[in-house]
Amino acid sequence: MIVKPSADGIAAAARAAAKGKGLPPVHKWNPPFCGDLDIRIARDGMWYYLGTPFGRPELVRLFSTILRKDGDEYFLVTPVEKVRIQVEDAPFLAVDFDVTGTGPDQSLTFHTSVGDQTTAGTNAPIRVVRDPETGEPSPYVLVRANLEALIDRKSFYRLVEIGAHHDVDGQSWFGLWSGGQFFPIIPSAELP
Repeated sequence: MIVKPSADGIAAAARAAAKGKGLPPVHKWNPPFCGDLDIRIARDGMWYYLGTPFGRPELVRLFSTILRKDGDEYFLVTPVEKVRIQVEDAPFLAVDFDVTGTGPDQSLTFHTSVGDQTTAGTNAPIRVVRDPETGEPSPYVLVRANLEALIDRKSFYRLVEIGAHHDVDGQSWFGLWSGGQFFPIIPSAELP
């Protein structure tokens, strides 16, 4: 008998897996694929189930801890099942950040809407993708294991205020320092 995956079943398995400290080891689990679950993460970070926004932030947080990206697809993974969900852009939204230090000694710690924190650096790079038609930037920071957060607009504007110019491969770039790394955003010559 094949059981169709359900949000309640995934939530129960996730609660059982989350009894330990820290994030569940989803990278070690290899359960069978059980199908698609009608969960969608919108570009603004809102989670939907069957077209309706999740009403409980603690459930979103719980599901976010068992999220995994394999190739270009996103899955909720427990020790016994793996279900595919839809993600419009990035699975997380960085809604704020803290700054310590300045210049090359600066560190940027981002906070996501689901309660994760990540400090940009070698293991958590910042990248910016520009829309080829409009030039509009979409900034991202790696949160954990192939899972990125889209940096929200207000935070990106704050980041631009603390940006700096630095030479990369003989070309001047405007970008950000964090964790001893320089993350280029745009060639300096392209700034207005």
